[in-house]
Amino acid sequence: MSWSFSIGSIAGTVIRIHVTFVLFLAWIAGASYFSGGADAALSGVLFIVLLFACVLAHEFGHIFTARAFGVKTPDVVLLPIGGVARLERIPEKPREEFLIAIAGPLVNVAIALVLIAIAGANMRYGSLATVDDAKIPIIDRLAMVNLFLAAFNMLPAFPMDGGRVLRALLAVRLGFVRATEVAATIGQGFAFLLGFLGLFFNPILLFIAIFVYLAAASEAHMIALRSVSRGVPASAATMTQLATLTPDAEIDEAVQTLLRTSQSEFPVLDGMEKPVGLLDRNDIIRALKEVGPGARVGQVMKTSLPTIGARACLDDALRLLQERSSPAVAVVYPQGRFTGLITAETLGELMMVQDALPAGTRVGPWSRPAKA
Repeated sequence: MSWSFSIGSIAGTVIRIHVTFVLFLAWIAGASYFSGGADAALSGVLFIVLLFACVLAHEFGHIFTARAFGVKTPDVVLLPIGGVARLERIPEKPREEFLIAIAGPLVNVAIALVLIAIAGANMRYGSLATVDDAKIPIIDRLAMVNLFLAAFNMLPAFPMDGGRVLRALLAVRLGFVRATEVAATIGQGFAFLLGFLGLFFNPILLFIAIFVYLAAASEAHMIALRSVSRGVPASAATMTQLATLTPDAEIDEAVQTLLRTSQSEFPVLDGMEKPVGLLDRNDIIRALKEVGPGARVGQVMKTSLPTIGARACLDDALRLLQERSSPAVAVVYPQGRFTGLITAETLGELMMVQDALPAGTRVGPWSRPAKA
């Protein structure tokens, strides 16, 4: 995720902090200092750090459960509104998704029970309105807020944990794609409700509402795209008429190619016409600023371009785009010679074609069933 930086890793998962989280800590420290002095500022920051340690534990509940089902977890990002663990793939078996989704809230419940049973946390206050009261012991506030996090995350607002649990239950009867559509619609409804409440009670709810709405729409789109691409040959969505570059070409040549085409990504091929990298618009602009127009393409290109065979399925290309966070996948012949490129933009156009098809018609490998 952009605007975030790494602070280390746990069990192979990189922990990243978004810059807005640092700004949030600074704001808490400043507000606490002006209201109660240095001790209040220290107490406020300590509470937030411990709170986000609980959020991190919540995310690792998801992460370790996902790993039990063979799902890799490259990183987790801490934001002011919580944490986001990135899974390389979304499990489609209802049981797996149910267990992965519910693991996070169960960690928060476990933390609260430990704080109550072992650390002696007192729940007599029983209201989140007192969570920022420095007169209440931090242990008490942490126990209270962990129970709140568990309950809040179980709201059926997809793609929050409760929404994923809802999708897992719906998928048993409706199938994964239809269950996603229903859960996303419900999630966006909850987003409007949270946004409305945020206008009158807590502005943070507005940010959560925006996140839930956009994330629900994005995941529903991704699942629909996966459904459309399943079983379709990669060659059906491969761009073959495009400009290419060589590692020895100068950035000036790349600029001219950029200006005379509509491409934003350029595959870089060696003398055997095998892909060795990718140069996109941002790489070209950055190279112009940092090393000048005389630099070679090979110096600034991305070398981690994933490849897929021309006879492979399109959903394999989609999986590579997701897992590698790559802007494109190169399609190659059995000997490794380049034949074309599949990008996120190409897949978006595929979705538009699918949506535009009248019922009962077919274009290439895609069709829309006739209405019953």
